[in-house]
Amino acid sequence: MSEIVCPKCHTAFTIDEAGYADILQQVRNHAFEEELARQLKSAEHDRANAVAVAQATAASELAKQTADKNVEIERLRADLQAAELARELAVQKAVSAVEKERDDLARNLQAAKTEQELLLTTTRGELEKVISLKDEQIEYYKDFKAKQSTKMVGESLEQHCEIQFETLRATGFASAQFGKDNDASTGSKGDYIFRDFTAEGGEYISIMFEMKNELDSTGIATKKKNEDFFKELDKDRNEKGCEYAVLVSLLEPENELYNAGIVDVSHRYPKMYVVRPQFFIPIITLLRNAATNVATYKAELARVKEQNLDITNFENELEAFKSGFAKNYGLASRKYQNAIEAIDKSIAQLQKVKEELQGSENNLRLANDKADGLTIKKLTKGNPTMAAKFDDARRDAIDIGNDE
Repeated sequence: MSEIVCPKCHTAFTIDEAGYADILQQVRNHAFEEELARQLKSAEHDRANAVAVAQATAASELAKQTADKNVEIERLRADLQAAELARELAVQKAVSAVEKERDDLARNLQAAKTEQELLLTTTRGELEKVISLKDEQIEYYKDFKAKQSTKMVGESLEQHCEIQFETLRATGFASAQFGKDNDASTGSKGDYIFRDFTAEGGEYISIMFEMKNELDSTGIATKKKNEDFFKELDKDRNEKGCEYAVLVSLLEPENELYNAGIVDVSHRYPKMYVVRPQFFIPIITLLRNAATNVATYKAELARVKEQNLDITNFENELEAFKSGFAKNYGLASRKYQNAIEAIDKSIAQLQKVKEELQGSENNLRLANDKADGLTIKKLTKGNPTMAAKFDDARRDAIDIGNDE
């Protein structure tokens, strides 16, 4: 049993252990709840303070970050403006360069167009005429082929081209050569070879021609295509030393590519063209006009190179002359020095001879003086015998003179 005093009325009462434990549990629960409430309130207060502090800190940090971001934004905006200005300048520079290139290309294109127009001047009228008659001529050749055998068709196409050329030879191809390729030494040959020459006799263009045709009645399985002859034609061109190769063809009559006019197939084989018979003369004219310009440029280039070579030769000859002159001058200088030394030696030798001769002259003068002072009297002095002989001789000489 336990005695408990009421804190309000101060009355004492007794309670068993179970009741005591129950009351104690109630007191503990109440105290716990109060403490919990107090702790929760304190925690809520701390949380509110922390939130306020965090909000203030966040606001301060946000303000700082905002200020930093504004500075960064202004910097980036300035960099962007500078980059935009640099881009605009670069674009303007690039546009100027492109415009200049465009203008240069336009000028070059205009110059090329003008040159092309000049090249086509001689054939423009003829081309317009033959183009306008293209369909009629195609029909003509179809009908022409149908009336002949296979052999006659091939021969007639060659004859047609040859007649066209011979008709214009005197007026347009006076210096040219055009004839059958009869040289089969290499194993094959083309049909015709065209060559033209400058006024000096130098060849400036050559064309290997192959003429191909077939009857319309030929079976589809046996019909040939133009490209079937490209390889052999290129081989003939190289073996015969021709610059260009031209296939004059009536094959593939329904092919619009070949019916359009002159077809450049140089992407397959270099400097090769396929033409219909009506373009036989125009292709020669176009290639020859282009080659004439090239020949003119080559001649001018050769002349310039020759001038440069002449200058080089002159400079080489001048250097050779200077080198030879210096060599000869060196040899002459050494010989001159040797001659001077030899002369000096000769002078010294002559001076020695002179001194010796002068010494001899003195001796001779003394001898002459002695000879001049020599008399019979001096010779016979102290020698009576010689004196007597000289006296006798003198008397004999006198007697001989008197007798005479």
